[in-house]
Amino acid sequence: MDQRVTLLGTPNIHFVSLIIIGGLAGWIGGMIVGWRHGLSTNILVGIAGSWIGSELASMSDFAIYGSLKQFLAALVGSIILLIVWRALSSRSAAY
Repeated sequence: MDQRVTLLGTPNIHFVSLIIIGGLAGWIGGMIVGWRHGLSTNILVGIAGSWIGSELASMSDFAIYGSLKQFLAALVGSIILLIVWRALSSRSAAY
């Protein structure tokens, strides 16, 4: 219980870092998936993707320490989130 836990339960990541990593992860994830969106959406997708990636890493007993691993977790989570979002939005447009 001595470890400091910051925003979204990710250790050693601060608010500004979260926005920068989230924005980059959301932007690159959008480029990979082929879905362009705005800056605020990039940041929100990246932050949510960071949480998803961290949870997936935690479930698979993979430690995420360091900026590069945090970024990769955010990128993987962002890609997953965008794929699910796109699938759900295309399904609702079909009805």
